[in-house]
Amino acid sequence: MYRKYFPVLAIFIVLALVLTACGSTAADEPAEVVAVEEDILNRVLDRGKVVCGGRTDLAGFGMLDADGRNEGFDIDFCRAVAAAVLGDPEAVEVVPLTASDRGPVLQTAEVDILSRNVTWTSSRDAQWGNFTNVMFYDGQGFMIRKDSGIGSTDEFDGATVCVTSGTTTEQNLSDFFRQNGMEYEAVIFEETAAVYSAYEEGRCDITTSDKSQLASVRSGFANPDDHIILDITISKEPLTPAVPHGDDTWFDIVKIVSFALINAEELGVTQANVEEMKSSDNINVLRLLGEEGDWGYTDLGLAPDALAKAISAVGNYGEIYDRYMGPNGISFTLPRGPNLNWYDGGLIYAPPIK
Repeated sequence: MYRKYFPVLAIFIVLALVLTACGSTAADEPAEVVAVEEDILNRVLDRGKVVCGGRTDLAGFGMLDADGRNEGFDIDFCRAVAAAVLGDPEAVEVVPLTASDRGPVLQTAEVDILSRNVTWTSSRDAQWGNFTNVMFYDGQGFMIRKDSGIGSTDEFDGATVCVTSGTTTEQNLSDFFRQNGMEYEAVIFEETAAVYSAYEEGRCDITTSDKSQLASVRSGFANPDDHIILDITISKEPLTPAVPHGDDTWFDIVKIVSFALINAEELGVTQANVEEMKSSDNINVLRLLGEEGDWGYTDLGLAPDALAKAISAVGNYGEIYDRYMGPNGISFTLPRGPNLNWYDGGLIYAPPIK
């Protein structure tokens, strides 16, 4: 009964074959995909310096010394990258950024590295850039005046809280009060320095941020002992350097520099003994310092001793931490806690260099 339709079907089949032979129609063609790729390594080499988004107002992490030179935990990481890529840890330009600046400058690749108290979150990874390797494990806490009469967070209901806008801190604060069925009044500032000035002046009962930042800021108060950081942590804050999306080579370079600083502490390689350790009988040390095998430098376009230069410039992870926050640090004392290396019970861990 279907034979009468065969001629019609044959016509359609012929037409389909003709169209296929001639190419698909415009409507069937996939949309053009434009890949935005930055050659950041060559940009850095041509420029002769690494542009690092950071800060200059947070003791221990990003600050200025008496001579106006940038220093701090986050800044030393940028210097390590500059040493690995350019052979010069001083070939760094630090661009001071507010909290609200961080995403936009990373999205537009105005900085090569964002190393400035940045919490790695899923939305930021999707929207801002590529987050590399956690360099500091932190958590949000609260600071109050010793004479406030507040004994615990159970007494926070109705308090005024100074906080920086556009941060995970602001969102965590809202979540905490909501979760605990309490009300609060947020006193919001865009500039972090303004938050702590307002708190110190008594314009709010409480201030909140990463606990490392609270310790840093309290160290600079006129009377640090008048303020208490409560023994409570309300969030996970993995602080992580980030790079712009679209350049896998640069992403790998920055990650591997962080791996090197962490592995160096584990292997006993320090800022002072790099040259001596190049004669070590430990094959993992030799690989780290570029004396054995290829840890990936050929594919990344770096010198075999790039990681050795980074360690020689700023020291290993533990040395950087202790320089600013150790018992004899130049900023303040903050026990390493979760920032101990993994073999000491901490969370600091990196893939091997090989």
